Amino acid sequence: MAETATEKLGRARQGLLAEIAREVNDPRILEALGSVLREEFVPEDLRAFAYENRPLPIGYGQTISQPLIVGLMTQALMLHGNEKVLELGTGSGYQAAVLSRLAARVISVERIAPLSEQAAGRLARLGYTNVDVHVARDVLGWPEDAPYDGIIVTAASPEVPMDLLQQLAINGRLVIPVGNRDLQELVRIVKTPEGARRHNLGPCRFVPLLGRSGWPGDTAS
Repeated sequence: MAETATEKLGRARQGLLAEIAREVNDPRILEALGSVLREEFVPEDLRAFAYENRPLPIGYGQTISQPLIVGLMTQALMLHGNEKVLELGTGSGYQAAVLSRLAARVISVERIAPLSEQAAGRLARLGYTNVDVHVARDVLGWPEDAPYDGIIVTAASPEVPMDLLQQLAINGRLVIPVGNRDLQELVRIVKTPEGARRHNLGPCRFVPLLGRSGWPGDTAS
């Protein structure tokens, strides 16, 4: 009997998780990645490619991140389950969905209003009730709900934004790509009473953070 589309996706998902497990060693993160159906977060015509380990376009010049990068960035946050996490760059909502399995509350901010609205509706429909999605304004982040135990930025900045460090709790972690428009280093900043500690986690490539603390653009990401 021929394999159904659902069976093909399930087999592809297991293969992807095995690939990610070579570099992501936290079983909770692997479980979260396995429980979030990536095909729900990509355009209908790209569902067959949902479990390829690569970014995919989601419209408006944006992409859903490579699953391995989602796993590595999530692991870098060092979550225990009771944290409040801020995400900059909601996109389709995939990273927020993964975070929702590992944190108590997720606040996600997206600069492109249609993407924000689509992601909010998608997350609500799929039952991710501990995620709040907002359209970005002329400030970076979402200061109203600060301080955050973790902040994750899914767009590249030329430097570590001070605005985000100010929204980070003591002992909180900020994970962000830092570099130029073409190539960045994934960085984890740990905010301590003595100051910020930086850890370089490896090269990566992301779309640029636009606006405040990023590159010229119409609004902050």
